[in-house]
Amino acid sequence: MERLIGTGVALVTPFNKDFSIDVAALERIVEHCIQGGVDYLVALGTTGESVTLSKTDKQLVMDVVVRANAGRLPLVLGVGGNNTALIVEELHTLDLSDFDAVLSVSPYYNKPTQEGIYQHFKAIATASPKPIILYNVPSRTGSNMLPETTLRLARDFKKIVAIKEASGNLTQIDHIIKGKPEGFLVISGDDFTALPTVLAGGSGVISVLGQGLPNAFSKMIQMGLNQEAEQAYKLHHNLLPVMQLIFEEGNPAGIKSIFEYLGLSNAMVRLPLVEATPFLKEKIISFLKSFDKVYA
Repeated sequence: MERLIGTGVALVTPFNKDFSIDVAALERIVEHCIQGGVDYLVALGTTGESVTLSKTDKQLVMDVVVRANAGRLPLVLGVGGNNTALIVEELHTLDLSDFDAVLSVSPYYNKPTQEGIYQHFKAIATASPKPIILYNVPSRTGSNMLPETTLRLARDFKKIVAIKEASGNLTQIDHIIKGKPEGFLVISGDDFTALPTVLAGGSGVISVLGQGLPNAFSKMIQMGLNQEAEQAYKLHHNLLPVMQLIFEEGNPAGIKSIFEYLGLSNAMVRLPLVEATPFLKEKIISFLKSFDKVYA
């Protein structure tokens, strides 16, 4: 899975004013990311508002991303949820031929035990024709997949090749990095801890901000992979204010405000999410204007 080392980005799903999918905007965003130097693209993750997309919507997003990418970068598809049987069915029926791996979130709302999480991913690993990236994001799922469970899954199933670890807990991340099998990737799922994770031995990030500022974010991660800590942290600290801003009123409202400023899409999100307030947009725009002057 060396193709998934570096900066991956969790693509947004842009919408028209009537909340239909804005195909042209999605094509522009894919191109923006590719030209910005990211290493791979992730479709239909949390940032893509997958939980509010219909089956038809999801297929459209897949088709557009595959077409716009045109084989240039590796692709990862989000296929997850809290109904194990439904995910297994999806994995049996989806055409995954254009995707390198599947990203699957730890079950949310149900709050399973660690054994329940293990059995959930065992069923997914058994069903999937593609490699699996586990996704641990306790702030959204309501439960934390402990390092022991992650490492057990990594050792027991060859199909499970990586984890997107978004706990933000560097002690937990270090535990996984220390105990992981050879070749298993530890990928940050949190922009704030992406650089520390990479410097500790992680393999990169699946980023939200990285799609908005792909040049800067990709450069930071590459410097981290090269163990150029001092220079990488300078860029990390320059990016830190906008990392905070884009999550201030929820994701992906913030990152969509960046795309609106860049002229790539509007800032529409689907309910129950709401668009970023004018006040937040002003703060984001102010940062971007000052950052452009420094980073140009």
